[in-house]
Amino acid sequence: MLGLKKLIERFKGTQVHALNPPGSNGVNTTGSSSTPGNCRVKFKGSKQKSSKACSGSGAETLIPFGFPRTDHLEPSIEPHLKPIQLIETLADLFRRSEACLESEKSLIYIEQYSILSSLGDPKLLRRCLRAARQHALDVHSKVVLSAWLRYERREDELEGVSPMDCSSRFILECPKATLVYGYDPNSIYDNCKCYQECAQSTDSHISKVKTLEEDSDVSFCVGNEEIDCIRFKIAALSRPLKAMLYGSFKESKSCKIDFSHTGISVEGMRAVDLYSRTRRVDLFHPEVVLELLSFANRFCCEEMKSDCDIHLASLVSCIEDALILIEYGLEERANFLVASCLQLLLRELPTSLYNPKVMKMFCSFEAKERLASAGHASFILYYFLSQVSMEVNTVSNVTVMLLERLRECAAQKWQKALALHQLGCVLLERQEYTSAQCCFEAAAEASHVYSLAGNARCRFKQGQRYSAYKLMSLVISEYKAVGWMYQERSLYNVGKDKIDDLNTATELDPTLVFPYKYRAVLKAEEKQTTAAILEIDRIIGFKLEPDCLELRAWFFIAIEDYGSALRDVQALFTLDPNYRMFDEHVSGDNLIEFLSLKVEQGSQADCWMQLYDRWSCLDDIGSLAVIHQMLVNDPGKSLLRFRQFLLLLRLNCQKAAMRCLRLARNLSSSEHKKLVYEGWILHDTGHREEAIARADESISIQRSFEAFFLKAYILADTSLGPESSYVIQLLEEAIRCPSDGLRKGQALNNLGSIYVDCGKLDEATNCYMNALEIKHTRAHQGLARIHFLRNKRKAAYDEMSKLIEKACSNASIYEKRSEYCDGSMAKNDLNMATRLDPLRTYPYRYRAAVLMDEQKDSEAIKEVSKAIAFKPDLQMLHLRAAFYESIGDLKSAVCDCEAAICLEPNHIDTLDLYNKARGK
Repeated sequence: MLGLKKLIERFKGTQVHALNPPGSNGVNTTGSSSTPGNCRVKFKGSKQKSSKACSGSGAETLIPFGFPRTDHLEPSIEPHLKPIQLIETLADLFRRSEACLESEKSLIYIEQYSILSSLGDPKLLRRCLRAARQHALDVHSKVVLSAWLRYERREDELEGVSPMDCSSRFILECPKATLVYGYDPNSIYDNCKCYQECAQSTDSHISKVKTLEEDSDVSFCVGNEEIDCIRFKIAALSRPLKAMLYGSFKESKSCKIDFSHTGISVEGMRAVDLYSRTRRVDLFHPEVVLELLSFANRFCCEEMKSDCDIHLASLVSCIEDALILIEYGLEERANFLVASCLQLLLRELPTSLYNPKVMKMFCSFEAKERLASAGHASFILYYFLSQVSMEVNTVSNVTVMLLERLRECAAQKWQKALALHQLGCVLLERQEYTSAQCCFEAAAEASHVYSLAGNARCRFKQGQRYSAYKLMSLVISEYKAVGWMYQERSLYNVGKDKIDDLNTATELDPTLVFPYKYRAVLKAEEKQTTAAILEIDRIIGFKLEPDCLELRAWFFIAIEDYGSALRDVQALFTLDPNYRMFDEHVSGDNLIEFLSLKVEQGSQADCWMQLYDRWSCLDDIGSLAVIHQMLVNDPGKSLLRFRQFLLLLRLNCQKAAMRCLRLARNLSSSEHKKLVYEGWILHDTGHREEAIARADESISIQRSFEAFFLKAYILADTSLGPESSYVIQLLEEAIRCPSDGLRKGQALNNLGSIYVDCGKLDEATNCYMNALEIKHTRAHQGLARIHFLRNKRKAAYDEMSKLIEKACSNASIYEKRSEYCDGSMAKNDLNMATRLDPLRTYPYRYRAAVLMDEQKDSEAIKEVSKAIAFKPDLQMLHLRAAFYESIGDLKSAVCDCEAAICLEPNHIDTLDLYNKARGK
């Protein structure tokens, strides 16, 4: 009881200090703020008593900030470009990239990145950045894009990795290679020299040449000191010095020349003399090299300046050095040095964002102009910086200033639209509605129709509800219907019309979160909490978002189902450890501790048993919750973080999955485990050979299940062919190594799949049966495939039905079962798969193919187009292009092929179809 009282007091304390006064709207300025980019649907809890929604004093205590209300729900305006005609826009990008100059290609890929950002596919975005880096010509673009790629991989979260480390053998990602001008298409996939160079020690204590004094024929006086030099060697440094020493100036006749007025020190002048003899600057202290740089600028010594520039650039190793040296670089116009300093500051992101001195280098108009004078201010620089700042803190002054600089750097129409739209989103979050509206209006004038939604929202926030409604109605009437249009208009509609708009939004784009949340909260207000849970389950089933889990936790607390509430909260904080619940008033740890008092907690052994049960039922959210509890008991367990990674990958939560994998790597107590986790990271970023090398190195240290499994997985991830027998050997080795049943079940399942591909059905059957014995439920799917290959279709259907009994809400299982039945049964299974997960494309493709066989061409194209509207999938685009080609609509076929190639440049079938359609 004492613990419960303390926790209740803690909640009361939070409420007093965190709640805004009635009628106010607080702005979150902390680093944990939710950005518009994650589409979080905001709501404020009702400050009235929630006894109608919650029964019992326990529920009321656990909802200290009131229950969510429909009139407080609203979706964020996404800070991305969202073209109305996405496919046509992608096709146009492809055509432009094919026709443009090499110097223009990099920026086209950045434009592609900005357009595809709204799809939220990290691998697709990384491919765009890699292509942009691949085609970058100038050093500045290479520096920015290389740092951007590093940030996307979040290498800053890997312990023991320096920002200037070369994390990949590829030259594209080498920080040294970024400082080389030009583009060589034959070397972009070469290994960088970092892995080829041997450390060479340089003797910096070279004694002066014995002939110094006897060779000297001129002395330079600095103060009371005389520095003996060789006239023709000093003259050879530049034309001005040659004119002074051999021209009509008085110095040409003098053996002693006064250099006190030049500002150079005695040590600096000695360095000039030594440089004139050796042409080396690595012999001197950095302060002396800076003097040489200044001397070189004053007397136009281009070779000396270049040598100093390059040498000083090689010395940049930390933020403090970069901040000092970049000032010298800008002052002395040493562009190579500026590039090196800039590279380090960018590769230190997001950490460097918290350094006010670093931000001073970028944020102000004057700072941008200084960088521009050295050729280091560009649209891509401020695009990168503003994206990082928006992720760290959307509403900060730094974010606003960086977006202002982005707007100033924007030259093309799409750049202006992006900068203005993003600035509008940030100002809207800051509740600066008039300024935000101006930005959205300007973005709309730059042909970005989606900015009209921001314009409408600003009008609504300023009390112009009907004006906002009219604007969105005009958008709907003038443009092709898109889900976000109806979602936005629903905010300004009422009654049945509001619900109709929300339903239309879901029909056009089932991935929009807000309609589900609104309908769920509406049902809860009508005291239909169970129906509210079913409604929010619809979106959670295929798109796991923290705010959806938060809302479902509210509902479970309302009906006092604290176990389910705790499960959702634990899963939520696996997705986003910094998330704050109840309108950002309550931290995760506090709420979990609070709910734990209502739910009996088992030991670590009990948790393992629960994990087996939930894993076997394909309850991935429940499994995440159990692992979260296990990490509370054993926070340093890298194996558990790795399990989180595997589950989150299955749930298509890529960013959260990779964060857990990096944590697993950092927490590894042994080198062989760390190598395995690094191998998974490399595999995710497309570095297949390096990932295999990590697995091999791990095996050489200690034979382990995970190392063998990783190598087998990578090899099987591509077309197997002759490698099948080797993959089988690797999986058999993995199974012989110590591991738990969960992982061995997966290995057996994978091994069975490869045996099937090789035609070894008996061996595959044994693998699947062994997997089922250790509760690997997915093995039913493998057995069904074997039954089907043995012409036992009914047995295959029954096998899949067993799996459905254990996991009735899994869309992929219904999709797979449809292959083992005909007619209406197959149609019903595919319809169920679409209802459970509208993002799965196979059902659409199957239904479209059936319609095409029935010569219902327009219906088939309409079926495929319905999915392409919210998921421009490569296979869907290829199929629709084939449909268009078959009915003679070659223009549409070519357009779909071009959009598909934009998504995947090396898809052979699409390239063949594209050439065929163009040939006609």
